[in-house]
Amino acid sequence: MILSATINEKSFGPKLLLKDASFFVDDGEKVGLIGRNGEGKTSLFRVLSGEDKDYQGEVQVGKGVHLISTRQEHHGFEQTSVLEYILHDLPQYTNLKHILETYPDTMGDNMRLINEYSEALEQFDALGYYTIENEVEKILDSFQLGTKINALLGDLSGGQKRLIEVAKVMLSNAQLALIDEPTNHMDYVAKDNFLAWMAAAKDAMLIITHDRDVLEKVDRILEIKDQKIISYKGNYSDYLRQNSLSTGSSMNEYELTQRRITNLKAKVIEYQRFKEKARDPGTIQRFKRLEQQTRDELAQLEKIEKPTFWVDRESVQDMGLKTGEQYQKYKAKNIRLHGVTGEEGFSRLLVTVQDLALGYGETPLFKGVSFQVREGEVVEVRGRNGAGKTTLIKSLLATIEAAQKNTAKPIATAKVFDGHIDVDKKIRVGVYEQETSSELLNKTLAEAIEHIFLSRGLKVGDTKVRQLMADYLFTAGDANIPVSQLSGGQKARLQLIDMLADNPSLLVLDEPTNHLDLPSIEELEQALERYAGAILFISHDTHFRKQLGGTVVQL
Repeated sequence: MILSATINEKSFGPKLLLKDASFFVDDGEKVGLIGRNGEGKTSLFRVLSGEDKDYQGEVQVGKGVHLISTRQEHHGFEQTSVLEYILHDLPQYTNLKHILETYPDTMGDNMRLINEYSEALEQFDALGYYTIENEVEKILDSFQLGTKINALLGDLSGGQKRLIEVAKVMLSNAQLALIDEPTNHMDYVAKDNFLAWMAAAKDAMLIITHDRDVLEKVDRILEIKDQKIISYKGNYSDYLRQNSLSTGSSMNEYELTQRRITNLKAKVIEYQRFKEKARDPGTIQRFKRLEQQTRDELAQLEKIEKPTFWVDRESVQDMGLKTGEQYQKYKAKNIRLHGVTGEEGFSRLLVTVQDLALGYGETPLFKGVSFQVREGEVVEVRGRNGAGKTTLIKSLLATIEAAQKNTAKPIATAKVFDGHIDVDKKIRVGVYEQETSSELLNKTLAEAIEHIFLSRGLKVGDTKVRQLMADYLFTAGDANIPVSQLSGGQKARLQLIDMLADNPSLLVLDEPTNHLDLPSIEELEQALERYAGAILFISHDTHFRKQLGGTVVQL
């Protein structure tokens, strides 16, 4: 066993995340960690990595085990080079490097410092750090990022940053890796490389992910649910089967509990009446005692909170009529999307891209790209990171903005080498971007939602804000939290509010499943199936792409 943890209690502000939860990770085991957004996955990682000590419980890591963890956000590292960033996070690298560079000038005849220097030399060699810069370059080359080794982190795309995190883990010589959403923003080739490395690596891994491709490759799945951590043997397919069975049993237990509560309430009234009618002191005392016993049992049962019930829709179909109806009654609340249905028709031509070549400097990223987007159609833009997918999207959005403002040409986002983009001037666009807008980060959640609507000239008030927060699974207490402090999943749900604010006729989705939990991904997929407008999307989620279908534009 390389890691064991018992969390007696862990809260985030007023919210209790974990209570009497425990789990372990064995040597070399690949474990997926799932759970609804806001249930405490990232908070648990912060506890395990030692970054957060504000909890009750105990975390034990095997003696001599090197642990490394990835980051989701990179604020504060924008001016750090890729090489410096990777080396800084490698176990003991910074400390050992400091000793090797400074001790020769300062240690003199101090035997303690001389011994520390000698030990540092041995450790530096044992960890392979004398050739580490060459190893960094090799791995970056394998991800087509060799030329970025001295680039600033702030100049990289979201997908490139994810690859840097994976490279860091691969180079770490760590026996245990805590990996948070590793495939978010990865392109399909890089994702295949990651899955191959994950399968071959001997390191133990605990991976926060809702990427169903990754979950199919794990040995076990841990789910945070109802402040507990539940273990499921096997991969995602195994989890779905086990979850369906356990959910059915939990629903039956919950229903029996609710029936017992109803019966006990009736018993209390019955004993009260018998007590009032009785004249014999012994009889009165007997009914009084029975009433109190019933009240005590009732009080205990009423403390039992409703469990969280979620089953994927394919498993629901296999449940049978009775259990399926029971599930619809008790299933967990999910996000409720606004503005994704309508009668836009299926004929109006919204976008035409003809023989387009875009790029920067003197070289186009792509050329000869042609496609159309009509109402009711789905178009996927596919290509490796750096192939120009986001450049194409930004140029399209700039063209739409220019057409709506009746300006002669769009704000320059890239050089047009050839071809053109034409758009319907009446088009309304909803955009789901890779990262939260910087202008929202310092606002509270309530202020951000209000800003989203007011910036579009749309009416919004406190009632509207509260309703949107409820529909997207935010609590009343979330209203005053700065957007910068929201979890990745919460930021993703804020992005959905932003995208759908103006009842768009075209949705532009850039990796929309990143950070969303499994139930929310399924809800998004179902909502997009009902959507009457057009969809232009980028995604490397194999399941999501199959669900949406549509025409593929390959860059």
